[in-house]
Amino acid sequence: MQRSLSCDTSSLTAGRPRQIQEGGTMAIEELDLDFAPTDLPPEVARLIQASERRWEQLFARQRSPFPRFLPSDAALVFAAMDHVTRHDVVLGRVFCEWGSGLGTATCLAALLGYEAYGLEIEPELAALSRKMARELGMDVEILCTSYIPEGYDSYAGVGGEDLVRTEALFSPGALMDRELHYEGMDVEIAAIDLFFVYPWPDEQELMQTLFDTVAVEGAILMAYYSAREICVYRKVRDAGDGCDGG
Repeated sequence: MQRSLSCDTSSLTAGRPRQIQEGGTMAIEELDLDFAPTDLPPEVARLIQASERRWEQLFARQRSPFPRFLPSDAALVFAAMDHVTRHDVVLGRVFCEWGSGLGTATCLAALLGYEAYGLEIEPELAALSRKMARELGMDVEILCTSYIPEGYDSYAGVGGEDLVRTEALFSPGALMDRELHYEGMDVEIAAIDLFFVYPWPDEQELMQTLFDTVAVEGAILMAYYSAREICVYRKVRDAGDGCDGG
């Protein structure tokens, strides 16, 4: 559920084009985009209001099992998603939210015409998000599962979470032959065009690494880091592809 856009309140910017360094150069680039917030369509405003009410109710419980955190600014998320959709930054219309919480971003994607999936490992949050989607008539699929696919795991490393392969048979470039998928999802991970995540601070690099590992060339990752920072990344080549012939 956590959190980058460089921006003021009238323009949201996603950094400068660059290669992400992580023990070498990852096969992703950060895009230079300006997101101009606009008036919300009525159905979007209705969704955001419903989501805000449910978060308030959840946190108001005396013994809520979930840590208190600042939910994402859904209006800014919609502005960013609308921008990359209208300007064809995203190549297709399959969306996946990692750690979907109440599924607000997943529902926003559905309103923008995406085949929308949310992955939420907490059963109660998954159930609540399905209930909200049904009440609002949203055509989304919420799966109670981890965003880390079979064959991988994460562990607490120095400076944050790290992604590791759990199967020794994996070799660089072999994962696409494996046809990675999330249990219960109708499509393979390779078919996902737009990923969205609001990571905890110590998971930000993990999300970039996960995207670099499972996404195919041309896929987009939108990462919400704070109300002033949403970063958008593009996968520029499949894992294991060489940059040169040497």
